[in-house]
Amino acid sequence: MEKSYLPTQTSIERDWYIVDAADQRLGRLASEIANVLRGKNKPEFTPHMDTGDFVIVVNAEKVVVTGKKRTQKLYRRHSGRPGGMKTETFAKLQDRLPERIVEHAVKGMLPKNSLGKQLFTKLKVYAGGDHPHSAQQPQELKIQTIPGATN
Repeated sequence: MEKSYLPTQTSIERDWYIVDAADQRLGRLASEIANVLRGKNKPEFTPHMDTGDFVIVVNAEKVVVTGKKRTQKLYRRHSGRPGGMKTETFAKLQDRLPERIVEHAVKGMLPKNSLGKQLFTKLKVYAGGDHPHSAQQPQELKIQTIPGATN
């Protein structure tokens, strides 16, 4: 009887990729990053295993959204106390913590279980162009989003 191929954790090669988020659309950028984190770009992809790579995102402060999302999109967080809901628009959160916008978008595209939490730890987001992961020699990952006018 033939068996399906199942990769072992030691046989999976983990690469490091760097993505420049400057002038990239948020959703399209996040979906490509989520695919790399899950390992869907590899031939040995297995849905219940961590076969993905590490992703470094730089220039998170320069990510763009279209339409009126800049003023109308809301980010919510709750302190856990009664009446502890805090809301912020995209523009305010981008001024305060631009990394959180990309992290929030990518996390929403990962599985909602312990595997998703494990995959999320392989995402490193930085507001500026600098990152402390040069020792890992990350390869540049080109993400093609729709060119044209940004609103």
